[in-house]
Amino acid sequence: MSGRNLHTTRRVGAVLGSVVVYLLIWAGLVMLIAGLGIRYYWGKISVGQMLLNLVSVETDGGGGSIVWTGILGLGVVPVLVTLGIALWQYSRRRKRRRTGDQRSPRFRWTARALSTVLVAAVVVGGTTAFSTTVGMKDYIRSANSDYNVEDYYAEPNITDDANKRNMVVIYLESGEATLADDQLFEKNAYEGLQESTKASDGWQSVEDFQQYEGGGWTMAGLTSTQCGVPLKGTGSAAGSGAFNELGGGVASYLGGIGCMGDVLADHGYKNVFMGGANGSFAGKDTFLESHGYTEDLDLSDWRAAGEPEENFRSDWGLSDERLMAHARDKVDELHAESEQTGQPFNLSMLTLDTHEPVHVYDYCDVDTDSDVTSVFSCSLDQVAGFVDYMKAQGYLEDTSVVIMGDHLKHMSAGDAFHEELDDHENRTIFNRVWVPGEEQNTKLRSRVDQLNMYPTMLEAAGLELEDHEAGLGVSAFTSEIPEDSAQALDPDAYAELLDSMSSRFYAEAWVGEATEQ
Repeated sequence: MSGRNLHTTRRVGAVLGSVVVYLLIWAGLVMLIAGLGIRYYWGKISVGQMLLNLVSVETDGGGGSIVWTGILGLGVVPVLVTLGIALWQYSRRRKRRRTGDQRSPRFRWTARALSTVLVAAVVVGGTTAFSTTVGMKDYIRSANSDYNVEDYYAEPNITDDANKRNMVVIYLESGEATLADDQLFEKNAYEGLQESTKASDGWQSVEDFQQYEGGGWTMAGLTSTQCGVPLKGTGSAAGSGAFNELGGGVASYLGGIGCMGDVLADHGYKNVFMGGANGSFAGKDTFLESHGYTEDLDLSDWRAAGEPEENFRSDWGLSDERLMAHARDKVDELHAESEQTGQPFNLSMLTLDTHEPVHVYDYCDVDTDSDVTSVFSCSLDQVAGFVDYMKAQGYLEDTSVVIMGDHLKHMSAGDAFHEELDDHENRTIFNRVWVPGEEQNTKLRSRVDQLNMYPTMLEAAGLELEDHEAGLGVSAFTSEIPEDSAQALDPDAYAELLDSMSSRFYAEAWVGEATEQ
C-alpha cells in the first residue's frame, strides 16, 4: 500500500472513529436524561408502561408540558451537548496545529485515556440509569418465565342475567387509601367520601385492596379491573404489528380478549365513559371503543360544551368539580332512558385533579400546608357529592356503584409525601362497593388485587358468573377459590405469573383474535 493510500486509510479510520465516539456520547446522554426524567416524573416504571404511555402523551390534555420537556431534553439537549464537545475538540486541534504546540507522548496518552474514561462513564452511566429505571432486567427475566397467562385465563361465562342492574364505576386518580390516615397526613382526605359511603348504610369494601404486581398507572388500572389481566406492552406481542401505530391509534386495544364493557354490551347494557383529560392519551379511547363503550366523553367534548378556560388545567383537562356536574346530568339522562327502554347502563368515569403536579382550582380552598392534601380532599368531596346526588334521586335503589383508585399514588422524585409513604408497610387502594338489596356489612374477600375486580364488578351488576371467575380474577363476593385459578397459586408463583411475558397470549390479545383456552 502506497504512503498516500495508507495516509488516506488512517484519516478515514480516524474520522469514523470520531463519529462512533460522538454517537456513543449522544446515545449515553439520551439514555441518562431519559432515565433521570422518567424517575422525576413517574418514578421507577416498567418497559410495558414506557411503551404504552410515554410514546402516546398528548400536548393538549395528556401530559402537556411533559411533551415539550421531553422534546427539549431528549431531542435537543443531547445533540447540542455532543456538537459542543465536537466543536471544542476541533477548535483545540486547530489551535495546536496553528501554534505548533507539541505535547509530550505521556500527556497525549493521559489525555486519550481520560477521554476514553469520560466517554465510557457517559455511556455506562446512561445505560445503567435508563435500564434500572424501566426495569429492563425484570423485562428480560419475564421472557424466560415458565408461567403463561394463557394457562390460567378464564373466559367470563354468564349463567344468568335475570337480575342485572345499572352500574356506575368511578376511578379515583391516584386513589390511595393510605391518605385517609390523619396520623400521617394533615387531615383525612377521604373524610367526606367515607361519610357518604358508610358501612352502616350498606356500603361494602375490600379490606387491603392491592395494586397488582407490575401495575401502577392509569391504563394498567383500567385494563386490570375491566379485563382481569396484567397490562403488557405490545412488545410482548412481538411480530403482531399491534404496536406500529399506538401513538396514533391502533385498530383495537386488547381486542382479542373480552372485558367488562364487552360482557355488559352483550347483555344489553349501554356503556358510557367520562373523563376530564384527552381521551387519546395512552390509547384510552381505543381501549374503550374496542370493548363495548359507545360514548366516550373527554376534553374535546367539554370544550365543545362551552366550559370556560378557568375550569381546565393546561396539562390535563377539566376539573373534577365540573366533571361531576356533567356526571349528574349524564346519570339523569341514562337513568331516565333506562326506565323508558328497559336497557341498563354502565357509566364509568375517571377523575384527574389529584394527578401531580396538582392544580388548585378556584373551587378548592387550601386549608393545609401541603396543597396536595387539600386537592385530594376537594376532589374526593366532589365524588361524595355525586354519590349523595344519586342517593337523593333514588338511583341507588336500582344501580350498583363501585368506587376505587386507579392505582397507588405515584412516588416519583417530584411527588409529595415521600416521608409518609416511601417506607409504609401496607399501601392499599381505596374502594367502596354498593349493591342494591344486598345485606348490609357483607364481607368481601380481603386483600384481593385489581385483577379480581373484573368478576367482582360483573357480579355487582347482577350477572351470575360460573365459578365466580373472569380473566385471572375471582370475584371478591366469594371466599371459594377454584383450585385451577391463578388466585390459588402461592404468592411467589402468582407474582411470576403476572410478571411473565406470555407472548402468545398477548399476541392474540393485541391483534384482536379470540383467545383460545
